Amino acid sequence: MEDHLDENADLTAGLRAFETLGKFMENDGWHPQAVEDNLVYRAYFVGHNGEVTCFAQIRADLEQFIFYVVMPVRAPAQMRLAVAEYLTRANYGLRIGNFEMDFDDGEVRYKSSVDFEGVELTPGLIRNVMYPAVQTMDRYLPGVLSVVFGGKSAEEAIIAIEEEEG
Repeated sequence: MEDHLDENADLTAGLRAFETLGKFMENDGWHPQAVEDNLVYRAYFVGHNGEVTCFAQIRADLEQFIFYVVMPVRAPAQMRLAVAEYLTRANYGLRIGNFEMDFDDGEVRYKSSVDFEGVELTPGLIRNVMYPAVQTMDRYLPGVLSVVFGGKSAEEAIIAIEEEEG
């Protein structure tokens, strides 16, 4: 989530977007915490299946808003292939965003984003990036946990999650 700024870029729209993002998050009850030296806010979301950490990042140089929802536990090294299979199965058919896993440390996160180049980043766009991301993480979190801690295969875990939604 590093923010490498192009020194020649006009950052006005990106900085305005960061201000809009902060106001939206505050007004919507997210209690954002600015992350030092970056155009990033950290916040927490409590869903039906657990609490997750969220990072809302503005790439001012690219005029992009990227929202990450980080799973509360990391996949142990011996379970990363099974978790990767589960995440791949979960990603198939998702319309907004995707799951990612860092194979080096086992961090699992969901990413959603929007490019707002040439248009204003509005509260409606922000909402449409953030809420599907936290809802999707909350939906699929029990499946990841059942693979890591419950002895289920990736296929069994996906079937269980997707049958719940019917």
